[in-house]
Amino acid sequence: MPHLPRLAALAVTLDGSGDGLRVLLVRRRNPPDAGLWGFPGGHVEPGETGLAAAARELAEETGITARPRGYIDNIDVIERTADGSLRFHFLLAAVLCEYVSGRPVAGDDALDARWIAADDVLSARLPLSARVPETLAKALALAGLGRTNSG
Repeated sequence: MPHLPRLAALAVTLDGSGDGLRVLLVRRRNPPDAGLWGFPGGHVEPGETGLAAAARELAEETGITARPRGYIDNIDVIERTADGSLRFHFLLAAVLCEYVSGRPVAGDDALDARWIAADDVLSARLPLSARVPETLAKALALAGLGRTNSG
């Protein structure tokens, strides 16, 4: 039986309204990234765009409302067993989102949800899922914010 990649969307949500640029992250409750910080996201439903899925998953996982602005990158997450057979393959569509409203509250599949200084994420000062700093850097460039303003 062939294993098809599963499509998911990530919401890379930025907020610069305070003393510095922040990004919204969730601390994952479930494997494969349990305990790691990453962008909120989840499966794209049939008939749903990646942009719409990112906004929906963001609201479900954190209570935050944001406007999806565009695609940042596609990320393949492939894991194999010891004998080389495919365990899973996700294709993640990273979406740049602009914060609109709400306070972060962790949903059922997250241990925590919070705004984190972009500089702390870029320098990996906390345990992060794969490619989070690189994806954030691409989001900042796409948003015209190549550098953070917190230092």
